[in-house]
Amino acid sequence: MDKRRIPAIKAAATYIGVVVGAGFATGQEILQFFTRFGAMGIAGILLATALFILFGYIIMDLGRELRARSHLEIIRYTGGRFLGILMDLLISFFLFGSLTAMIAGTGAVFKEHLGLPSLAGDLIMCALTALTVMSGIRGVVNSISFVVPLLILSVLGISIYSLVAAPPAVLFSHRGGAGGGLVTGWLLSAVIYVSYNTIISASILGPLGMNTGEKKAIKIGAVLGGAGLGLASLMIHLSLSVNYSEISHLEVPMMYIAGRISGAVRSIYAIILVCEIYTTAVGSLYGFVSRINSMKKVDIGEKSLILVTATTALLLSQLGFSNMVKYLYPLVGYGGTVFLLSLIYVKIRRKPLD
Repeated sequence: MDKRRIPAIKAAATYIGVVVGAGFATGQEILQFFTRFGAMGIAGILLATALFILFGYIIMDLGRELRARSHLEIIRYTGGRFLGILMDLLISFFLFGSLTAMIAGTGAVFKEHLGLPSLAGDLIMCALTALTVMSGIRGVVNSISFVVPLLILSVLGISIYSLVAAPPAVLFSHRGGAGGGLVTGWLLSAVIYVSYNTIISASILGPLGMNTGEKKAIKIGAVLGGAGLGLASLMIHLSLSVNYSEISHLEVPMMYIAGRISGAVRSIYAIILVCEIYTTAVGSLYGFVSRINSMKKVDIGEKSLILVTATTALLLSQLGFSNMVKYLYPLVGYGGTVFLLSLIYVKIRRKPLD
């Protein structure tokens, strides 16, 4: 095996890290897409886990076959000329929007939970993300895979504490709520959740598959990555369920649950939350820059492009983060279902390229 290839465990950690971001770590995504449906939220999480494994494998394997350097090669191969252009625009838009949201989310954590100026958080996240992406795909993979174990352990720890501290009967008393947004049923919610996360992760998973190289390693990476996402989602869902009446209206429900343990744990989780936001910001910036840089008409150096993109996102982040999980993410998810169907079609109907 080529020593330069990325091992399966790092591929899995990178997959998790790209998906885990502000919405996931705050608990807001799980609340909106699963917990508000009560007991059926668990069924939704199980379905989402299976879909994460399936589509993670398909994208990484296509990345290996096509030797993809961005999401462009994959969507052109799966969607053809017309759909490929539409998916390219959708993915590129969401990558930049996600980067902007992650920067804004960092500022919110700094202001609301650390008592620091929001601009300080914005600037720090912008600088760290740009510097990481400048180091290339291996720098992206190393940074994300290093942070992920800490993220998962913190989520599991807080969730387990919350479950142990709650009376057993409370776990089964939550029946969910009507909620809001653009998704109204648990089945569709699970599909949309995977769809928009696949949109944003495709920009990393394609090149990741190319750099992982071996089909067996890709399969292991997809299974471990998807299962890790499912386990973390389930634990967050259960902890939100036992605290549903207190957290259903909050922007950062997991921060509230961490605060019930102690103020110190709450502060530590705020720092970890920023790290989780960082993993998604890095994946978003790398994916967006890789796509723009692949355009023949773009006459600008890669580092300059990274700086321009990060600075533009920083400026736009000052508009604030409002209702993105509830409205923007599902909107992108609906559009992304076309991409998911194209991936399934290609896997079933077309012969391998190698």
